[in-house]
Amino acid sequence: MVYKPYSAEWHRKRFLKEALDAYFDDYVDVETIRKDIYDILQSRANKAHEEYDRANQLSDSLKN
Repeated sequence: MVYKPYSAEWHRKRFLKEALDAYFDDYVDVETIRKDIYDILQSRANKAHEEYDRANQLSDSLKN
């Protein structure tokens, strides 16, 4: 996909390309790349879940 230069989308794609290029330039095994992506996604999901729990706790305390 082609994005307008220097837009937020353009920068995100550039950052992702640079990260993938670093993996490939270092000849990192595809399985390692997959595991790293999974770990990053899992960390993000865990953080989101913690924030959701905190918001629910606050909401519950406001009801009482």
